[in-house]
Amino acid sequence: MKVQNPRVFNGPVAQAFEEATREGEPLFVPASIYADDRGWSIMNQLQGVMTPQGQINFSVMYPGVIKAWHRHHKQTDMWIGLTGNLKVGVHCEKTGRTWLATLGEKRPGVMIIPPPLWHGAATIGHEPAGLLYYVTHAYDPANPDEDRRPYDSIPGFPWTVRHG
Repeated sequence: MKVQNPRVFNGPVAQAFEEATREGEPLFVPASIYADDRGWSIMNQLQGVMTPQGQINFSVMYPGVIKAWHRHHKQTDMWIGLTGNLKVGVHCEKTGRTWLATLGEKRPGVMIIPPPLWHGAATIGHEPAGLLYYVTHAYDPANPDEDRRPYDSIPGFPWTVRHG
């Protein structure tokens, strides 16, 4: 399996969202860290994409956890790793293309994952990883916009550490 890095988009998240949706592939929008003697901040990450039908969530994954694979038919996910670090996998069933990215406190930014791409994440390292994510359509328990499959159902995806 050929696994590639998602394309990096160095512009506004709203423009990246439009492009990711149009192209049907994930995009990574790097963030700037603003630091001074009081601490640090990452700001304006979802400017221009949040709508009333969307929803913001926060999830913590413990070390060794793999949450994969799932996809949506109408919802776009926008993931921001706030604490710890995550390995993110994205797979397009139609083209067979697969992407892998690391995001988190050492690589801040927004990973945009449009439908119907399969996606998931694994915690990297010995610390829990905190994922803040915005979804363009709020979760509806009566009619979930989600298909699931086992984490090992995409042959060759490297959830474990790759050496060298």
